[in-house]
Amino acid sequence: MKPAKTVCPVILAGGEGRRLWPLSRRNYPKPLARLFGEHSLLQQALLRCDGIASGEAEVLPPLVICNEASRFHVAEQAAAINRPVQPIILEPGGRNTAPALTVAARVQRAAGDDPVLLMLPSDHLVGDTNALRRALAAGIGLARDGFIVTFGIEPAHAATAYGYLRRGGEIRLPAPAKAFHVAGFTEKPDAARAEKYIRSGQYYWNSGMFMVRASVWLAAMEKLHADIYRACVTACRNGGKDGQFFRLDKAAFDNCPDASVDVAVMEKLGGNGLPGAAVIPADCAWSDIGAWNEVWEQGEKDEHNNVTRGDALALDTSNSLIYSGKRLVAALGCDNLVVVETADAVMVSNRDQSQDVRQLVAALAARERPELEQQLAVRRPWGAYEVLERGGMHQVKRLTILPGRKISLQLHRRRSEHWVVVAGTASVTRGEEVFDLAVNASTFIPAGVKHRLENRTGAALEVIEVQVGDYLGEDDIVRFDEPDRR
Repeated sequence: MKPAKTVCPVILAGGEGRRLWPLSRRNYPKPLARLFGEHSLLQQALLRCDGIASGEAEVLPPLVICNEASRFHVAEQAAAINRPVQPIILEPGGRNTAPALTVAARVQRAAGDDPVLLMLPSDHLVGDTNALRRALAAGIGLARDGFIVTFGIEPAHAATAYGYLRRGGEIRLPAPAKAFHVAGFTEKPDAARAEKYIRSGQYYWNSGMFMVRASVWLAAMEKLHADIYRACVTACRNGGKDGQFFRLDKAAFDNCPDASVDVAVMEKLGGNGLPGAAVIPADCAWSDIGAWNEVWEQGEKDEHNNVTRGDALALDTSNSLIYSGKRLVAALGCDNLVVVETADAVMVSNRDQSQDVRQLVAALAARERPELEQQLAVRRPWGAYEVLERGGMHQVKRLTILPGRKISLQLHRRRSEHWVVVAGTASVTRGEEVFDLAVNASTFIPAGVKHRLENRTGAALEVIEVQVGDYLGEDDIVRFDEPDRR
């Protein structure tokens, strides 16, 4: 098989992260959260791509796959750490990891390349990046030779929240690297089986990281899951570039079955003309941050075994996680709790039940609560807005317009708006009028009147917007042009 000259990291940044509510939302998934240090989980995944090939191959800019609603957050976080990425692929809906990797492979093949794809979930924590990079570098040769490579984590305990894989015979690699054939997969065993796996010494936690040539993956998918293959090929072919994004065709992707890489392909490899599966041990202090208890386990603890983040105060409290996003959170006389505060929600749970936070999410969905969808701060290509207060007939927002940007020319049928400039200078279109507003100046936009905010300066513009009307939904809008809506 002809050697692949490039490696393309594929960063999966979708999902809902329901067990990390209220920090993670449908439109602000877990990878965007800053849980450990100054960088989000997504940014940490992008930074881990540096140096993964160790001179063995050229590393392409990462290919990031996310959902429509979080696209601006993803683009902004990549830009904030100066990491160029390929056009960000937007999934119309989540279809799990096998379709995502198939789309990535198809995009690369359509560009005329056949790189080794490195699929990296962006919601994991890696404590030893250098150890992971060594394992990834060792996998490139196997992937070039046609293997589908996964990376196994030495189990630290009999976890029931992780999948396991069993190693087979050793594959000879230059020392000190080691690799083994994969003899089997088990998805989240019960406690008794997990203990048995640990005692055997033949099992690894399944990290969810995979390495495979694009052509090898597409051939395996076409043979094993022709329905997924056809849907993804059509979604790519009928999709199109939109600025810094690539939008998959919604009709085609909506018809794509849901399947993981493990179930769709890895469990079926070997024989019948299919590639082999290989596992490389990765002793990299890995953790799947799937629930708040994992955040507590990985966090830096005080003398009472508490993990605190933000403006948090814990007195006579032990074994707890106190997370403050906006306001002071004070705990007194508590033990084994998780307390998470954001601008619009507070979640309190027994730490041992943090895996069950999804029950709260289900209850919110049944009640159609807006707190399930997104945080109060929402990114847009022109800047951002944050909801400061909601009432029955009014809503207050803070708008931030970036230098040189403007919102679309628009009108609202069921609400009026009052604008007060609190920083910068606003260029305002109101009906046929065009005028500037300086700090502490204001204007009124009646319902039904076309309007636009524009920032023609080199500094950020901040405006307080007060909406009044009998309906305040984001869909009460008629746009006449969309210069920066993407």
